[in-house]
Amino acid sequence: SQEFRTGRNRFGFVLFNPDRSQIADASVAIYVAPAGGGPARGPYLARYESLDVRPQFQSRQTSADPDAAKSIYTAEIPFDEPGRYQVAGVARRDGELVVATPATPGVRVRERANDPIPAVGQSPPRIHTPTEDDAAGDIASIDTRLPPSSMHEADFADVLGKKPVVLLFATPQLCQSRVCGPVVDIAEQVKAESGDDVEFIHMEVFRDNRIDRGIRPQMAAFKLRSEPWVFTFDRSGKVAARIEGAYSERELEEAIAQAIG
Repeated sequence: SQEFRTGRNRFGFVLFNPDRSQIADASVAIYVAPAGGGPARGPYLARYESLDVRPQFQSRQTSADPDAAKSIYTAEIPFDEPGRYQVAGVARRDGELVVATPATPGVRVRERANDPIPAVGQSPPRIHTPTEDDAAGDIASIDTRLPPSSMHEADFADVLGKKPVVLLFATPQLCQSRVCGPVVDIAEQVKAESGDDVEFIHMEVFRDNRIDRGIRPQMAAFKLRSEPWVFTFDRSGKVAARIEGAYSERELEEAIAQAIG
């Protein structure tokens, strides 16, 4: 996760062993402290989330990538003030408490009132998303997943405000965080179980599916600077939930329930 605002934030992260293997289902807590010095706050208990899907929903990218994310941990962290914060994780391994080495120097928290990304309760920009018909048979032009996802049946602008919508910004082949493949797989699995009452839309990240050409205008309209992101929208067209980064099947189902309920 890169986007944090004052107030409560979902903090998603992965734990690795020194040999780069991922650590699954450990007891983990998070502590935060101002980057310039100050008392640490916590512990904020983290929840383990599996990214596994059934074989029929797994893409070739996910199955062939040994570094593809297999699990994440999430914690709810309150940030009272904007600024930079150090984040430390503590895990219980073999009966001992082990402090995890942070992967980054810390996180930057901005004022929630200045958040440019559509927030819960707000109306999103009315973007058009390319459909299979728009691709005219060249589905690879609008989807880097192998095989392509089934989430290109409708244009976002045509269904927003008419039914609950899931809008997923992700690029399975070009993802910088290595979690786009798994989250699109999860969306495919949840879509298969959701019926026709909810519209699922997958939007690629980069123009012409090339990193050197920058992000697509739909990403720019949502003011997104990282990937993946998933948004759910209720029947009135307002944001019901949003998640940055990797998410589990349970988390996506909860985000959809907020849109339906």
